[in-house]
Amino acid sequence: MQEIQRYIRYALGLALTLMFLLHVSDKYPLTALTVIENLAYDARLKFTLPRKKDNQVVIIDIDEKSLGEIGRWPWNRDVMANINDSLFDYYKIKEIGFDIVFAEEDLDEGGKLLEQMSKGALQHNNDFQQEYQKVRKSLHRDEMFAKSLTNRKTIMGVVFLNNDNTSLKGDLPEPVAHLGDDMKGRIPFFSPSGYTSNLKILQDSAHSGGFFDNPALDDDGVFRRVPLLQEYNGQLHESLAMALARTAIGSPQIELIVERNTEDPNELFLEWVKIGDLHIPVDEKGNILVPYIGRQKSFEYISASDVLNKAVDIDKLKGKIALFGTSAPGLLDLRTTPLEAAYPGVEIHANIIQGILDQRVMHKPGYTKGFEFLLLVILGLLLTFMLPWLSATWGVIVSLSITGLLIASNLFAWTQYQMVLPIATPVLLTVVLFTLQMIYGFFIESRGKRQLTHLFGQYVSPDLVNELSKNMEEINLDGEIKNMSVLFSDVRGFTTISENMEPKQLTELINGFLTPITEIIQQQRGTIDKYMGDAVMAFWGAPLNDPQHALHALTAAMLMTKRMDSLRQEFAARGWPEIKIGVGVNTGNMNVGNKGSEFRVDYTVLGDAVNLGSRLEGLTKVYGVDIIVGEATRYEVPEYEYRELDLVKVKGKDKPIAIYEPLGLLEEVDKSTRQDLKRYNYALKFYRSKHWDEAEREFFALSSLDKKRKIYQIYLDRIMEYRETPPPEDWDGSFTHTSK
Repeated sequence: MQEIQRYIRYALGLALTLMFLLHVSDKYPLTALTVIENLAYDARLKFTLPRKKDNQVVIIDIDEKSLGEIGRWPWNRDVMANINDSLFDYYKIKEIGFDIVFAEEDLDEGGKLLEQMSKGALQHNNDFQQEYQKVRKSLHRDEMFAKSLTNRKTIMGVVFLNNDNTSLKGDLPEPVAHLGDDMKGRIPFFSPSGYTSNLKILQDSAHSGGFFDNPALDDDGVFRRVPLLQEYNGQLHESLAMALARTAIGSPQIELIVERNTEDPNELFLEWVKIGDLHIPVDEKGNILVPYIGRQKSFEYISASDVLNKAVDIDKLKGKIALFGTSAPGLLDLRTTPLEAAYPGVEIHANIIQGILDQRVMHKPGYTKGFEFLLLVILGLLLTFMLPWLSATWGVIVSLSITGLLIASNLFAWTQYQMVLPIATPVLLTVVLFTLQMIYGFFIESRGKRQLTHLFGQYVSPDLVNELSKNMEEINLDGEIKNMSVLFSDVRGFTTISENMEPKQLTELINGFLTPITEIIQQQRGTIDKYMGDAVMAFWGAPLNDPQHALHALTAAMLMTKRMDSLRQEFAARGWPEIKIGVGVNTGNMNVGNKGSEFRVDYTVLGDAVNLGSRLEGLTKVYGVDIIVGEATRYEVPEYEYRELDLVKVKGKDKPIAIYEPLGLLEEVDKSTRQDLKRYNYALKFYRSKHWDEAEREFFALSSLDKKRKIYQIYLDRIMEYRETPPPEDWDGSFTHTSK
């Protein structure tokens, strides 16, 4: 028994390891693990911050002081022109990037009226035109701003739009690269559907432009990564930060460094973006991990009004890369970052620029997924097979040593090689496996058999309980996906029956048919899931494996309907109403295990295959048959003869499924039934190929021979309806049931 318990511990450890592996392989991602991994990344980032002031990038800030002195935002373009002129002519900055979009014309109502007059009724009035030309420049402030942008390293901001927003506003800057046929569609860049850009006169006058939106935002809303490149109409556009960094080193062409998938040569993995001698590590979508220097205000902030008034020391700006943006809360450019909940968006760009120029960008290469997977396999196998043999003390020592080694090596890779390796999943797997093995060793093994007998005694026969105790390694109470069969049975018209009987008599009636039904299910190695008034739910294939679960489930269904025939005579003798049941049987993958709450737990099955079994039971009333089975059951049990009733779409399912009525074991079906079945199959073939006349003739002939069989009349009624309202051209022969 001790060895059996150890095998159970092995199984639990391997199952837990598999769960982590499925998460890493993105088959079944676990949100909690993703959140913990993100928090671990944030902690490492805070722990290793350089915490130094930058000396290359400055931020020209639309702060509260500027808003108070210049006025509320947006400012007139002549003010922007004066600020820009001051930065380049007086302060001699290297370049400037605008973390703002200038998408609207700057022309007051008076200016608009004068412009309309100059092109309308007064276009031939020389006196008016002369005066208008004198004041025109002061009215068209966009031209003043455009002039200040010309022949200077000015980078305009752009916002790309997603979520099917196809709005196109303004003029896009020139792309940095055109994707050829050999690259297009093979790298999963973000592909926006629209954009908001600057006025054509401004964008044409500027040196270039870059986007500052972030479609790579994590699910928790934290700015950990941003895209350096986005693809729009087969052309690559760069971010504002990358445009500034690239311009600062002479505007070299970008180069994409990719790796080919060894298994699929057509698949490319983007690893680096190269500009000049600088290599920028990115992920497969072209995103960069933001290389934060520190909390906000790690860069020099200079009030825009001080620049306008030339109230700043020239040395603070001379030769610097300037970013024009805002830290004012009222202008809503505050972002959530790993460092702070309200971090100016403009400073995020500053961190990226500085990180690119300093080559201080963390790298999370594509192969870290494979590394994480392999590490989890090694840890899972090592701890699963080692811990059951260790004492509690040695288990603690081994687990703590592995955890410490994982954390130390991870920090070494982070600080020395700027590599982001996964840490949450291996540490958590180590901790959880240790906890699981210790808890199982101390609390579960000693009570396992007693609890098992108590638990399953209410579901299965005593013989199966004894068998379970001898094969405990097959039991998994925590939940698993298994190929199983489920049975639903319900009494027809039970509500009407119950309304006409006394409570005591009704209880006797229910017990009178549920008892033999339960006996049949348990004789066929089935597990009673639950009683629902007059209905019964049972399943086969758990807790013990049953390779013939479909055969046993269908046999139970056939025996139940036969038992009801004999019960009707017994009930009639007692003056009770006639009882008829409908049974649905289905086979497929189901989630089986303990389900419930801290107050009540049931050993039950869940899943689409279970839901379909319930739907099939409900359809027995529609088709006038005692039993309906699904496709999987029909193919799992070839020992029976079947009538294909229909190709249906049940509620909650888009894909049509075939449903069948079992007629009996192959050797028990007589010749006459086989002949009728053959003719029925011909009629069904005509019906699905829309040969209404031939189908109607066959179904009518069959109905004349057996007027009690409801299925023939169902198809005759449908044919009549389809003649009036034909099905669509791509009709697949199925019928949609809208009720459960």
